[in-house]
Amino acid sequence: MDVDLALIGFGGATSLLLSALDRRGVRGLRIATVDPEPAHGHHRTWAFWTGAEDELDPVLDAAWSQVDLYGPSGLRQLALAPMRYAMVQSGPVFQRADEAAARLGVKVVTASAAALSDNGKIVTVRDDDGKTIIRAQWALDSRPAAPARPGRTFWLQHFRGWWVRADTDVFDPASAILMDFRTRQPAHGVSFGYVLPTGRRTALIEYTEFSPARLDDAGYSRALRAYLQLLDLPELTVEKVEDGAIPMTDAPFAVRPSPRVVRLGTAGGATRPSTGYTFSAMRRQADQIAAALAAGGDPVPGPAYPRRHLWMDGVALRAWDRGLVAAPAFFERLFTRNPPDRVLRFLDGLTSPAEELALMASTPLLPMTRAAAGDLLARLQTRS
Repeated sequence: MDVDLALIGFGGATSLLLSALDRRGVRGLRIATVDPEPAHGHHRTWAFWTGAEDELDPVLDAAWSQVDLYGPSGLRQLALAPMRYAMVQSGPVFQRADEAAARLGVKVVTASAAALSDNGKIVTVRDDDGKTIIRAQWALDSRPAAPARPGRTFWLQHFRGWWVRADTDVFDPASAILMDFRTRQPAHGVSFGYVLPTGRRTALIEYTEFSPARLDDAGYSRALRAYLQLLDLPELTVEKVEDGAIPMTDAPFAVRPSPRVVRLGTAGGATRPSTGYTFSAMRRQADQIAAALAAGGDPVPGPAYPRRHLWMDGVALRAWDRGLVAAPAFFERLFTRNPPDRVLRFLDGLTSPAEELALMASTPLLPMTRAAAGDLLARLQTRS
């Protein structure tokens, strides 16, 4: 099969791209998806920052213009307007992508893309047996990939969430708990809880850690049960469980490993190293590619985050990892000493240098300076 675009992997990044192509009115391209699991893999939930209106509004599970943060100094209520914190499950996103694919005439190939061979003009996609599946002008690969080289710090954002239902009204659907650092803190890393209500009796309650390694099943269950006790909630029914792990590292990813292969999602640099947030950057990548193709250009997005943001993230990771700064106090100061919308735009990579100077000034300056000096020394040693 000869196509213009081969979309390798059919998860979140590819789904968002297909919807963006359809929304932009891109027609006439020969497109194929290649994935061994046509059902898009396992269920997941995405949370992200957005404005007062969003094209995903019809399928959002919930959105909150106010959130609570429990830091070392207690409860802080943050008004996010004009921003919102929003949550969407993968099912409706995948359904929209399937509908877009049908309108775009996408060919769905159920196979494993074991090898991509790029001669600078054509990308040949081969299966596990070495058989050619597709020849494409461009391959957009959203599968997980290892960094191009090791980083100076490597952590994970790893989590487990319970979708729960109560027999009485116990949740406030107008407000969410964004970060609750009252959880028991690990010896190396940071933990916090989320409470994301979707109604007065339903919510996603999640335990999250930023640390070098995942817990076992029993560890996540203990942490979630302890968090429910801390929240002092009545008996809840767990209707669904989800978990995952997202890399948090200053290691670089090869966004364009060859001339006509472009990586999307985490492998394409969409994951914010200091938080693990990925969804907003995946959406930006999708919109940029769709706009480029609509204008007759190449399907290559811009960088997911400015280089100065990646440097700041690397310094923050180093400070947490070396114990120079406690992450709960770091995030509390960031949110309480800056307008919340500035912090949210920073986390999405959308702030100006002047705003970033104000953000840096709100963090513990001496230990962060030590972390920056250590990061610089490590970079120089790596190059030598």
